[in-house]
Amino acid sequence: MEMSPAELAERVGEEIGLSDWVVIDQPLIDAFAKVTDDHQFIHVDPGRAAAEGPYGTTVAHGLLTLALLPALAKSALPKLTNVRSSVNYGFDRVRFVAPVPVGARIRGRFRLTRADWRSPDALLAVWGVTVEIEGADRPALLADWLGLRYVGKEAA
Repeated sequence: MEMSPAELAERVGEEIGLSDWVVIDQPLIDAFAKVTDDHQFIHVDPGRAAAEGPYGTTVAHGLLTLALLPALAKSALPKLTNVRSSVNYGFDRVRFVAPVPVGARIRGRFRLTRADWRSPDALLAVWGVTVEIEGADRPALLADWLGLRYVGKEAA
């Protein structure tokens, strides 16, 4: 689906997209641990996590779940026309609500909570994001994610 930034801005309060499911497997968790140098046993040691950990298995880093938001958004959100640049502007709020056990599938639910034109060519979109765990009662993550979209004639 495609839409213009102006069309998107008119949809404040609506759920705009639901991503594909993504499997959180041990190689992904291990790769994230390597990149972030966070090798806590509940993430990277299945035997110890099962014996000593609070979850009975390894779990994804909360920051891994957060870092997957761009990938989840790619499959959920419409392509905006006439956008020459997109900038991750940060987060107003992030909560890691429930652990994501190894082997679980997650997906992102994206609601446009605010859309403010910062200038005639810059739209600040605020996304209320819920990352769901398949079959779980509680989400993995809740976040208010900010993104700037610069519109103009030189769109790629």
